[in-house]
Amino acid sequence: MRRRNLIPLPQLSLHSPVGDLTLTEEDGAIVAVDWGWVEEQTASPLLAEARQQLQAYFDGDRLAFDLPLAPAGTAYQRRVWQALCEIPPGVTRTYADIARAVGGSPRAVGGANGRNPIPIVIPCHRVVATTGIGGYSGGDGLPTKRFLLALENTGQAGGDLFAQA
Repeated sequence: MRRRNLIPLPQLSLHSPVGDLTLTEEDGAIVAVDWGWVEEQTASPLLAEARQQLQAYFDGDRLAFDLPLAPAGTAYQRRVWQALCEIPPGVTRTYADIARAVGGSPRAVGGANGRNPIPIVIPCHRVVATTGIGGYSGGDGLPTKRFLLALENTGQAGGDLFAQA
């Protein structure tokens, strides 16, 4: 997706247990969750709600998100991301499971996961390999994925799922 004007998109950052996160909104929908903090921030009602929902998620008070999302990607990537949103909190699916549901191969699902522009909200961390935890490109990689899975499994971040993987 290319923006036609040079007006910066509204962004709002927050501190989280997996590092600083920045939310980006375009045309009334969340289009990105990025690791890092931006200096220039523009609060909007949607960004404030998204930040509140993420904070509640990290506090263990919310496991699902209710936000308008508009991830930019190919038709295949969007099918994968929709399938990820259907995985319940505290549950994992394999790359092969998702590939069977949307078509393609486990490798293609992994590629779509790695390009997910709205991690955590679109829960790519819930997808694991048939032989263990698999990969994760967000935050600090596998420690971040383990943290998110443990948070959803127990309501606390103290666990370490797939610690042997």
